[in-house]
Amino acid sequence: MTPQVIAIFVIIIVGIGILGVLVYVGLRENTGYDPLQARIAEMAGNDAQMTSLEDIELRISFQERVIIPMFRALAGMLASMTPENQIEQTRHQLELAGKGNTTDPRTFFGTRIMLTVILGVAGFFVFFIFAKSMGIVMKIGFTAAFTALGFYLPVLQLQSQIKRRQDNILKALPDALDLMTICVEAGLSFDQAMGKVYEKWESELALAFGRVLQEIQLGKIRRDALRDMASRMEVPDMTSFTAAIIQADQLGVSISKILRIQSDQMRIKRRQRAQEKAQQAPVKMMLPMVLLIFPSIWIVLLGPSIIILMHTSTPM
Repeated sequence: MTPQVIAIFVIIIVGIGILGVLVYVGLRENTGYDPLQARIAEMAGNDAQMTSLEDIELRISFQERVIIPMFRALAGMLASMTPENQIEQTRHQLELAGKGNTTDPRTFFGTRIMLTVILGVAGFFVFFIFAKSMGIVMKIGFTAAFTALGFYLPVLQLQSQIKRRQDNILKALPDALDLMTICVEAGLSFDQAMGKVYEKWESELALAFGRVLQEIQLGKIRRDALRDMASRMEVPDMTSFTAAIIQADQLGVSISKILRIQSDQMRIKRRQRAQEKAQQAPVKMMLPMVLLIFPSIWIVLLGPSIIILMHTSTPM
């Protein structure tokens, strides 16, 4: 048998073994007695017409019932061997990306480990079994590159989401401060002004304000909630805004004046950032022009002349 056929058989056997283990783990404790269902029936009474838990679960898609829990279990098992400080760093990165409430850091880190193993094994089979003409050094290098790609690809995607969220917050901050200034000057409190931003808009900044209000309602001090919001964003403009609000609250300065000053400063900074990007545009356009546009122009202009010169016989 050829090595390709052997590799395919090995992959099939490993897949069947993993599937069998998962099925065995899922069915080994299936005794036919569901204590939760029995408790619900006891609380509801014998005459109540209720839908069983099995019917409720079957209404959920196969992906949510089987695939996602299985993936989370495997990711959690892999992440259990990860140091706690890396888990905390991952949790902070997820908070910066706005996914702290939807994505568990252990699941994310387990995803990185699983993707590393999958791409590493795939690179090994591709370069060591199928690509026989390559040298051993190149095979090892490409396999290591695939493995590193699997480990850092989720991080790169997360960094992109963090940058996009921070840009959205910077763009929305001046307008939000204008709305808050109007609300405070109209007689509302600072918390009520943040509530108006949360009610009217559906942006990352509005969601952050809504979370601050929920934390204040649960008993957290407002200055601590504002500091935590700034740490979950790591946007310099937002950090300076929260520092100004906290200082004004401690010193008894008018909040409306602070909001108006901050709004003017944020608009000036946004205009400066736009001008800076406009100044960088010609430099960034240079590379695609040199590599893509100029060669095409040279081919169109000089191509016919070169063809004519090639077919023209030089006189003796």
